[in-house]
Amino acid sequence: MTLSEIEKRLAQYHKHLGGEFGDHILNPHFEAIQPLRPAAVLLILINHKEGPTVLFTQRTDHLADHPGQISLPGGHVDADDDGPVATALRETEEECGIEASKITVIGRINTYLTVTGFSVTPIVGTIEPPFDMSPDPVEVAEIFEVPLSFILDPSNHQHVKRVLDENIKWQGYAMPYNDYYIWGITAGILRDFYDVINGNLSPDNPT
Repeated sequence: MTLSEIEKRLAQYHKHLGGEFGDHILNPHFEAIQPLRPAAVLLILINHKEGPTVLFTQRTDHLADHPGQISLPGGHVDADDDGPVATALRETEEECGIEASKITVIGRINTYLTVTGFSVTPIVGTIEPPFDMSPDPVEVAEIFEVPLSFILDPSNHQHVKRVLDENIKWQGYAMPYNDYYIWGITAGILRDFYDVINGNLSPDNPT
């Protein structure tokens, strides 16, 4: 699927925008910590000649939130940010050293609510290679790419169950790619992206 096709589908989906996805969909027994803290992430589609890829970061092990996990660039909304797009672009520049001016925003998908108390807005953007990156060593252990074709192949979407702290049962998505284990919030956002791109306006609820 080309980036222009994705942009058209996001534009069509925008007419129905306003839905929510998140931990509560597959875990109705969860009650998120209130009040929800706003955050935003950037799903960056890199327009390589051989096919688009998605950029991910691996968080450093000492961070307070989700240490060592695979993430999309992003973070908390600051008071000075002019909405979630500004947050996603600012955080991407701070974490990865990618200039905001190099990124073209083409849409967004459902807000993702987390049991840990975040309301995450996923912004979708594109970028043309080559471009410079300088990851922040405090927050980012590694930056890597995954082919978009892998993410849009439902056979790579695993439905997983885990026992979290205090014996709390959780279920969600995982999308292992080579040595990278993408799961949790990031995999959930990717699954919602897949649903949106394929015209599924309501997130599915596997058993």
